[in-house]
Amino acid sequence: MKNSLMTERPSPPFPWGTRTYMMGILNVTPDSFSGDGLMQASDVLDAALRQAEGFLREGADILDVGGESTRPGAQQVGEEKELARVIPIIEALSREFPEALISVDTYKARVAQQALAAGARWINDIWGLRADPDIGKVAAAFQAPIVLMHNRMQAGSAELEERLGGRIVGVQYDDLLGDICTELLESVDLAHQQGIPDELIILDPGIGFGKTVPQNLELLNRLDAIKALGYPVLVGPSRKSFIGYTLDLPPEERLEGTAAAVALSIDRGADIVRVHDVGVMARVARMTDAIIRRRD
Repeated sequence: MKNSLMTERPSPPFPWGTRTYMMGILNVTPDSFSGDGLMQASDVLDAALRQAEGFLREGADILDVGGESTRPGAQQVGEEKELARVIPIIEALSREFPEALISVDTYKARVAQQALAAGARWINDIWGLRADPDIGKVAAAFQAPIVLMHNRMQAGSAELEERLGGRIVGVQYDDLLGDICTELLESVDLAHQQGIPDELIILDPGIGFGKTVPQNLELLNRLDAIKALGYPVLVGPSRKSFIGYTLDLPPEERLEGTAAAVALSIDRGADIVRVHDVGVMARVARMTDAIIRRRD
């Protein structure tokens, strides 16, 4: 396993607009909604390295390492447990694949700080600096790009169905896209207050986070409104419940639905797609790029 896999990969900030970038999901959890949590493996470290090796071979530009499940209804993980899950993985990935761009999926400042010290280079904050504002100080100190995600998750808003998993119900918006844009820009203001410059900010509209199935479908269709805010956009539709409930399919059968969502996201302006099935979605992205990013 090693660096012969590595093609030359751009350093952040990426040359946005030239192609779609692939973020591969490394879930260091026992309870991922998608069934791919690495803690189910007998040797978690080896499983993570092998998954990362495959992702890099298949075209991943970013490896996103997370130690807390964010599925609807999931229990929060304490700081110490999250550190114990992600830091050894990030250290091992940094040693094995020194040119790989590693992101840490966390909203906790201490976890982000230790992850960046261990070799991560990006922060992916699902709460857009609203859960732990000090994470912005960490990003500024390391000059690390940070993904600010929109999130309206509320206790009791998840409805669980055994075959299809959790979905969000009963979350109201006065104006879906207007409210999401306003709240994303509030996160941008928080980032500016912590010393994070615009060139290190990436926005994520938060597919599945505090949105019902119809709201997620509308959000994807109108993603160009998020793009119009003027920041690079990351979208994470992979295997999510809005696909499952639309197609009546469990997580392991949502490949085609994910492909459709990825292609549409790119057409509407996504710069990065966060996915489980890197090889397939990299091909979807290349084909979509060939259609929509044609050069005269």
